[in-house]
Amino acid sequence: MLYLILILLLSIPIVIVLVGFGLSAPRYKGPVSDHFDGKKFINPGGIKAKGLEDVLKWMRERQRGPWKEQRQRVAGDKPVARIEQGIRITFINHTSFLIQTNGLNILTDPVYSERASPFSCAGPKRMREPGIPFEDLPHIDIVLLSHNHYDHLDIHTVKKLVKRYNPEFIVPLGVGAFLKRSGINTFRELDWWQEVGIHQNVIVQALPAQHFSGRGMLDRDATLWCGYLLKRKDGNIYFAGDTGYNPYTFKEIGERCAPVKAALIPIGAYKPQWFMSPIHCSPEEAVQIHEDTASSFSIATHFGTFPLADDGKDDPVQDLALALSRSHKNDKPFVVPVEGKAIDVE
Repeated sequence: MLYLILILLLSIPIVIVLVGFGLSAPRYKGPVSDHFDGKKFINPGGIKAKGLEDVLKWMRERQRGPWKEQRQRVAGDKPVARIEQGIRITFINHTSFLIQTNGLNILTDPVYSERASPFSCAGPKRMREPGIPFEDLPHIDIVLLSHNHYDHLDIHTVKKLVKRYNPEFIVPLGVGAFLKRSGINTFRELDWWQEVGIHQNVIVQALPAQHFSGRGMLDRDATLWCGYLLKRKDGNIYFAGDTGYNPYTFKEIGERCAPVKAALIPIGAYKPQWFMSPIHCSPEEAVQIHEDTASSFSIATHFGTFPLADDGKDDPVQDLALALSRSHKNDKPFVVPVEGKAIDVE
């Protein structure tokens, strides 16, 4: 999302540039670790997102695929109040899902705003309606926030959730300070591999991801990014968040987090791959994550809602189908969800 801010700031007046600097989130302060150097967080293996020179090259050479706005909502049933047995997952869109299991209602990266942007008049515009209208959400107990980019941490939606449900937020290191600055105090921060109980039968564990963070010009990588595991005795649920592909990371997750009964894996915003691959996996790499983590049932995320890169609206789904047709290592399902339609994972 920093790329979006850079593009906006290169094309708008100086007064907005100053606002852009003011958008930066508070920086994390804590002990040095293998992925925090005291000032910035570091990806596994030291992989870095592209810098300004490559951003400018991308802007000059962009070949955008087609997007068509489709604002009619595909009608789905209103979610039930609770699911005590099994797992029910409903796609809202982008990386926003309602996960219902063990009597808990959990949201991932909820975004209901019209734009994934710090500005109401610019930035990637919503192309599809949320699969669950906000007013149809059941009581929300837990919200998982993978990182602080605008298409994942939508502060307007967060505030609406607090006002209506006052859920507990599980966030990566440093993101809590941003919530606190917005008047939100019910949160717990986790480092990679740390875990916290949210129910007598459910534990949330933060997992490594390959991405970056920032909401303005002065907070690049100043807070952590992560995926999450919902640890359950009947099989775990993996939410990958937003990530590029790193074979060591996902193989380790597969080894340490088994059995993964359901996985939510991103497939969009991957073109051009020379530019996007450090931070967004392609559909082919998403299939590899599906295999590395030994997921029994995977669901595609991060596609079809906001035009964030050069892939067209239909490219991720078409390329996922192609990648699955070429894969001979895993016969477990990897499905493309429909907004508002619940998926029961057996």
